[in-house]
Amino acid sequence: MLHQILKCLNGFVLIAFQSSIGVCQGSDRPSVVFILVDDLGWSDLGCYGNKAHRTPHIDRLAAEGMRFTDAYSPAPICSASRASILTGKTVPRLRFEFVTKNEAGHQRLDTDVPLETPPFTLNLPLEERTVAERLSTLGYETAFLGKWHVSQHYQRRYLAWHPKFGPRAQGFSLAEEDFGDHPYAWQGRPRPADLPHGQFPQDTMIQRAAEFIRQDHTHPFFLMTSLYHVHTPVKNRCRWLVNEYEGRIPADSPNCKKRLEYAAFVETMDHHVGTILDAIEASGRRENTLVVLLSDNGGHPEYCANAPLRGSKWNLYEGGIRVPMLARWPGHIEAASTCSTPVIRYDLLPTFIDLAGGQAEDVDGQSLAELFTNPDANWSRSLIWHFPYYHPESSFSKAIEQIGVNDFAVSQTRPQSALRRGNHKLIKFAEDGRTELYNLSEDISEQHDLSRKLPARSHELNTELEQKLDAMQARRAIPRQD
Repeated sequence: MLHQILKCLNGFVLIAFQSSIGVCQGSDRPSVVFILVDDLGWSDLGCYGNKAHRTPHIDRLAAEGMRFTDAYSPAPICSASRASILTGKTVPRLRFEFVTKNEAGHQRLDTDVPLETPPFTLNLPLEERTVAERLSTLGYETAFLGKWHVSQHYQRRYLAWHPKFGPRAQGFSLAEEDFGDHPYAWQGRPRPADLPHGQFPQDTMIQRAAEFIRQDHTHPFFLMTSLYHVHTPVKNRCRWLVNEYEGRIPADSPNCKKRLEYAAFVETMDHHVGTILDAIEASGRRENTLVVLLSDNGGHPEYCANAPLRGSKWNLYEGGIRVPMLARWPGHIEAASTCSTPVIRYDLLPTFIDLAGGQAEDVDGQSLAELFTNPDANWSRSLIWHFPYYHPESSFSKAIEQIGVNDFAVSQTRPQSALRRGNHKLIKFAEDGRTELYNLSEDISEQHDLSRKLPARSHELNTELEQKLDAMQARRAIPRQD
């Protein structure tokens, strides 16, 4: 409690100081609408080459802004990824590498495995300064709507915000918990009726986001709209939409029925994004609003065709961590532009703080402001990932052993870490210390392991990876003692 009081007092002092020097009056600082989609695959959108899914609203966002081809999630799993974006720090430094749980403890799988994984992290520590706390001190209004998932579930209700560790405790002045029309909202209730042809569902969470955008604001704002779509359960009230996809996805495709449901789910999500974009237009603030849209991690293997990427959500091949990312800011970001520089989600906090007129200290990310105006800027740095867990927990023995391209099945993910520098990416597996090396510019599907062909490069990246993990005091999976 004392810690929270001190955080609030510090914020009030900084706001007062900044107001006195005119920081809060700057008209050139954009409002930020950050749209985080759940489990959207890199190749799910029309603007990323998908020929089956219809995503006109997001495609329009790409046409009006910048599309990032090599944007990454900092983790292949939900909670770890979200904690990283909120803080601007890497997953190993945060020590929040898995999904949050109701209770502390260790993984217990349905079969024996050689390593014991770190204890679960339940909550994002209150000591961490989030993007909302930092922007609040710069005079921004802050609001959060949707999926939080960086705190243990309150009263054991799935995804329920814990009041001590929820968004209000982490700098968001407005925070509302609402499943909207996602099937999570149907749990314990009768399923809502199917909708007439051509009609999409009303989503109360999306409507609330649109309402917030349209209202009068005396200061720039930061709105984080964290969608529950397209996370499972993938269930549609738009049966008309599922039927329309029968001609777009071949009947002999693997997991065809699930893919039909998923395609309709993606288009429904796109419709909700369109509602938010329309609200920005109606507000009259389109020209000074930065919109950023991306996914929290790769697509679910049973629903999403992640090809040409290998793997899926839960592992460190490209299908688990490379995600769609779009940014629009009229007059600052060129329309229909493309950036192929590798970027990662812990870059977003320093970006937002930079554009707000501040400076983000003690973070791992780098501001993307330069890339917004010069997408071909030559950046030289390494990106790092760390996943010291097994997945899936309750059915590990039943998952397929090999991780391929478009397997359409859950695979066995074992403790692993990865590092990308330039076009080379190294993956290291904790059980046996084995490494794999890929040249992503020539082999985006990660089919040709170069570790033996380029031993010096493998050794160099492995050394860098280990040094970074040690410097960040990364938690490791260790040999079992029992």
